[in-house]
Amino acid sequence: MVEDARFEDGGEKALRLKALEPDELPVIASLVQDAVFPGNEMKWDRRGRRFALLLNRFRWEDGRSPERVQSVLTIEDAVRVASQGVERGDADMVLSLLTLEWEPGEDGTGACVLTLAGDGAIRVEVEALEVTLTDVTRPYVAPSGKRPEHPGD
Repeated sequence: MVEDARFEDGGEKALRLKALEPDELPVIASLVQDAVFPGNEMKWDRRGRRFALLLNRFRWEDGRSPERVQSVLTIEDAVRVASQGVERGDADMVLSLLTLEWEPGEDGTGACVLTLAGDGAIRVEVEALEVTLTDVTRPYVAPSGKRPEHPGD
C-alpha cells in the first residue's frame, strides 16, 4: 500500500519536483501559491526554450512555523512568453503568484498560466508540459511572521 505524503515528511529537505502531466501540475501550483518575486527575477531564454522564476515561496508543506524558501520555477520547451500587468526587469516591483494553471492545446502543446495578484498574468506557451520546482536555499522565517491568508481560511 502506498501512503500519501504528510507535512512531517517535508522536514528540512529541499524540494525538487517535476510535472510532466497535467494532473501533476496542481501539486507544484499549491506549493508556489503566495510566492513573491521581484520583476527582475524572471528570465526567458528564447534559444534554450526555458522560462524561469526565482521565487520566495511560502513552505506550505511545513506546518510548524511560517517559513519561506527561495526556489526556482522552471518551464521547459517555452516557445512564446506573454504578460500583462507586469513590469519585467523592475527590481522594485514585487509580484505575488496566486495560481499556476495548465491550458491544453493540440497534440500535447499548451500554456502554463501564472496568475498574479493585481490582475497581472504571465502566459508561457510550450510544446510539451515540463515544469520543475527546485528549492535553492535553506528555509528562513517569513518576514511577516504569519501564514498567508485567503478568504475562507
